[in-house]
Amino acid sequence: MKYRSVIPGHEKGPMVTKSLEREKPTCGSVLGGKRNCCVIFPANVSMIAESVERRNNNWFVRTQVASDLMVQVGENSFHLHKLPMVSRSGFLNRLVFERRSGDTNLNISIDNLPGGSGIFELVVMFCYGWKVNLTATNIAPLYCAAHFLEMSDDLEQGNLVSKTEVFLSFVIFSSWKDTFRIFKSFESISSWARDLQILKRCSEAIAWKACTDPGAECLNILPVNAHTSNPKELVNKWWFEDVSFLRIDHFIEVIASIKRKGMKPEIVGSCIAHWTAKWFSRITFKLDNLTHKDHLIQMQRVSIESLVRVLPVEEKSVSCNFLLHLLKMGQIMKIDSELLNKIERRTAFMLESCRAKDLLVKNYGHGDTDYDIGIVIKVVKAYASFVSSNSSSRIFVVGRLVDEYLTQVARNENVRAKDFQSLVEALPNNARYCYDNLYRAIDMYLKAHPSLAEEERSGICRAMEYQKLSQEARNHAMKNDRLPTDVITRFILLEQINMTRSIVAAGSDHRRTKSQEILRARRRVGKGWMNFQKEMKMMKRDVETMKVQLNELQLCRMQLQRHP
Repeated sequence: MKYRSVIPGHEKGPMVTKSLEREKPTCGSVLGGKRNCCVIFPANVSMIAESVERRNNNWFVRTQVASDLMVQVGENSFHLHKLPMVSRSGFLNRLVFERRSGDTNLNISIDNLPGGSGIFELVVMFCYGWKVNLTATNIAPLYCAAHFLEMSDDLEQGNLVSKTEVFLSFVIFSSWKDTFRIFKSFESISSWARDLQILKRCSEAIAWKACTDPGAECLNILPVNAHTSNPKELVNKWWFEDVSFLRIDHFIEVIASIKRKGMKPEIVGSCIAHWTAKWFSRITFKLDNLTHKDHLIQMQRVSIESLVRVLPVEEKSVSCNFLLHLLKMGQIMKIDSELLNKIERRTAFMLESCRAKDLLVKNYGHGDTDYDIGIVIKVVKAYASFVSSNSSSRIFVVGRLVDEYLTQVARNENVRAKDFQSLVEALPNNARYCYDNLYRAIDMYLKAHPSLAEEERSGICRAMEYQKLSQEARNHAMKNDRLPTDVITRFILLEQINMTRSIVAAGSDHRRTKSQEILRARRRVGKGWMNFQKEMKMMKRDVETMKVQLNELQLCRMQLQRHP
């Protein structure tokens, strides 16, 4: 006999009759259909239903015997028969016998069945002798429901637990794509999937495939920074895109399995960075909108903390730029302070091997600067604290790095003078052999911010040391009207002193001591600020005159040495 089949959810009337083409099973084995899809039957059929009728949320199984069992699953009621159900389910068997009474019909409510009423419908089909189609999308919840209902072979050989187990193992180890479909089905059965080890089995299958079959199926995907990757790296990262679709708890399981398989730390780190960029790229971090009660924010906080914990510990397994972004997100989301300090220290230790562009971390929201300078200040200060007790550090490398970073952000009109100055002063004075790069960054900043107050300009220039500037930079500084007047004055005085020393050393009759020169210059400045520009010109002219004198003396000395 054949019956028409109606898919639940596509009904056109108040009553729906559902039945399948029923086949009498010849054995209790799993029957393979298409690839990654199979049909299962029970080994023995104690009662065969002719049809299932649905009225709204009520399901009626029609047989020659009246219904004597009603099972409530969520909002749906299933009008069933005790014999086919309790003979295969230890859970229902126990409930039925615990509640035996004089009533003909027995009502049982199941509130926490894995997969809900949709999966219970498949269970009913199995118990009544209908074929059940297993796919990658329903196998995990059906397997969990079979365990929940205690449908083991102890009750009947070839019961639902063993049959779903066979197909589940087949799918996990045979198909990369279907393994991810199984992961997707975990979202409603997470605790069961973990307790029954399905999550672990799927994670280990993906890890095994990623580690042993590089470049297998997804060579068309490009990882983060693919333009800088060589072909070998692309092959090693073929699985990144598929894994990046997993939610955080499933992703962490996969990463843990991959690490146990011995995947290279830098590839694991790249995968974590790829997942993070994908999931957080569309999130707007606005401090004003964050509340500890917001469920979404709590999930994001948990995600960031989980990522920090799973990061490979090996040096250079993740980039400095990724750690800075992770630190910024951690600060905004107010993650655990110990984890936040852990990222900060690790980032600080990486500064000696960074490039300036690695420090560029975009700001989120509107009205902010393009790049977050505050996060860089925090890390540089952490590094400065670290190097104070470590003599082997290469602080000059970090000094050059900071100056290059300042040059890159100097032209941004929204960079505050306070932040710029804080970063200039974040490192100690001995962090720079030469101040030319710092002077260039300061000059670029002053040019891009012409409306700064004199006090702000003086604060920015305070850390700049005249003696560590090259002669070319000194000459430029003394003619640079963008510098504050006190800095220009100090530079001119020091230049005069240097010239005087050089002239004296060269043997000029025009001898002045250091103290005499300083007094003469200060008297000029002290005549009054009304004529300051005039005095400055005179001082600069004196410097130029002294340079000419010095050049003449050096030329004379060279001539005398040639003709003794």
